[in-house]
Amino acid sequence: MRRVYITGVAGFIGFHLAKVLLDEGFVVHGMDGMTEYYDVTLKRRRLGELHQTPGFGFTECMLEDNAALLADISAFRPDVIVHLAAQAGVRYSLEAPRSYISANIEGTFNVMEAAREVTVKHLLLASTSSVFGANTEMPYRETDKADTQVSLYAATKKATEVLSHSYAHLWNIPTTAFRFFTVYGPWGRPDMAPFKFTKAILAGDTIDVYGQGKMFRDFTYVTDLVRAIRLLIDAAPVRPEKPEATADGDSLSPVAPWRVVNIGNGDKVALGDFIAAIEAATGKTAKKNMMDMQKGDVRATWADNNLLRRLTGYQPQTDIRTGMGLFVKWYRDYYQL
Repeated sequence: MRRVYITGVAGFIGFHLAKVLLDEGFVVHGMDGMTEYYDVTLKRRRLGELHQTPGFGFTECMLEDNAALLADISAFRPDVIVHLAAQAGVRYSLEAPRSYISANIEGTFNVMEAAREVTVKHLLLASTSSVFGANTEMPYRETDKADTQVSLYAATKKATEVLSHSYAHLWNIPTTAFRFFTVYGPWGRPDMAPFKFTKAILAGDTIDVYGQGKMFRDFTYVTDLVRAIRLLIDAAPVRPEKPEATADGDSLSPVAPWRVVNIGNGDKVALGDFIAAIEAATGKTAKKNMMDMQKGDVRATWADNNLLRRLTGYQPQTDIRTGMGLFVKWYRDYYQL
């Protein structure tokens, strides 16, 4: 029976991943700082769902509290760590930049130190499609150069990739970093567009549409995403015997058991089509306030998911109309509308 430690377990993705693993019989222990970046009640409701399943344990602590984090991980002795906790959000990074340095860089360093201490068999950590920054050639491939981040959030996530590579090399820790592409679905984050737009459209309020609506995103339904993470747990990278042995298109490091993997639908959806999907699910027409691009944002994202498919035989496939229909249904049920 394998033991998995999840940071950010009360968060949107951590919650869904924990449910999948618990249903498969894994022993799961999670931590979360329960910060007030968004509604803590939603986080506590997620935890309440998880506590109904045997095999789940939880500790409330901050990533920056190295002593508490190390003690918690050492006591649990996990086989696998999935590091999802972070200060999220491109826009909030303009308001509170220091929180991104402390949570995303210092906090991730603390997780890596704990992984080294307990000698985990696989460390998996969340990055973001935002690391591709100003890149314009799409779909984005893991082997593309990604050195032009345009938000502090993205820069801190790229920093965690680089740090984790050094630890994988120095301490032989099998490590997979995954780049998420616009994740949405039931129990989602209230600061993200699917939640904000649904709330406003149902209430008859106006939505702010950035980039004059000329934006594209690779939307990934949350159950597809956590299925991919679950399969990647079993695909721990191995340090190549020879640097030149890395297969074409594989992001496997030539000097470390380290790899980065895109998790996206492999399709770009126009912002207008995304809004239309919400309109179809709610039966209401959106009132739109067309606005210019916001500082730190990117015009489009689009994942090449060939490496994910090669490693796991799986690729996300929920289309935006189906996914937003499921999200709106959950939203109505959750808020009793």
